[in-house]
Amino acid sequence: MTEYLENLDDRADQFTLPGVPDAFQRLWTPHRIAYIQGDTTPKDGSCVFCVAPGQSEEESLVVARGESVYAVLNLYPYNAGHLLICPYRHVANYDEISAEEVLEMGTMVGEAIRTLRAVSGAHGFNLGVNQGKVAGAGIEEHLHQHVVPRWGQDSNFFPIVARSKAMPQLLGEMRDILRSSWFSGSSS
Repeated sequence: MTEYLENLDDRADQFTLPGVPDAFQRLWTPHRIAYIQGDTTPKDGSCVFCVAPGQSEEESLVVARGESVYAVLNLYPYNAGHLLICPYRHVANYDEISAEEVLEMGTMVGEAIRTLRAVSGAHGFNLGVNQGKVAGAGIEEHLHQHVVPRWGQDSNFFPIVARSKAMPQLLGEMRDILRSSWFSGSSS
């Protein structure tokens, strides 16, 4: 086997058949297949962002609640601590929310950044709203703003080569940390 592995470069074309060793480790992420296949809508057709705030504490990934918006962990995160800030009201477009919702959404984004920086030591953040399918919205029917914590060393080859992301923490653990540390004190 050692000789076989030493000559991998000479036999690159042999690695096109399933089951042939290719010296790569596998990072299996079967939980993401529902997202990849677009099978994320609840069976009853309801909106996941309308349902989330009403779930029990054990089932919910909601970490903070305001008067008109809430923060929830992304079920399919780009990084550990990837939050979504959502209005409670079922509305699709940013230009359809009220001035109060805009203000509270902005305030909660700031609280999310301060909380994530405090509990995870994030070096920076990606913030964004994907408006419509053509703009990358996975769920275009309910407005949500992404808050993605970033670290100096979190950009590696996994997302490019393997279309996978190594997640160092379970969602439930991150939920509990964020709930107990939320900057405004308005945790779920």
